[in-house]
Amino acid sequence: MRFRDRADEGRQLAVFLAQRRLPPPIVVLGLPRGGVPVAAPIAAALQAPLEVFVARKIGAPGHEEFGIGAVAE
Repeated sequence: MRFRDRADEGRQLAVFLAQRRLPPPIVVLGLPRGGVPVAAPIAAALQAPLEVFVARKIGAPGHEEFGIGAVAE
């Protein structure tokens, strides 16, 4: 699949998930930056609340962009 942007990805994934016979989700989680634009249309299509889950990446020493873990509440 090709997506124009993350919002388009969320819309397409929402249609895909809505066509499945899945139990209704209690909540849809989205990570800040890239995940929220994907999660928002999914939450709307599945009529579930959207929660933002904030986590901080732990970078590798000397290579901070290379994530080796995360910390969250």
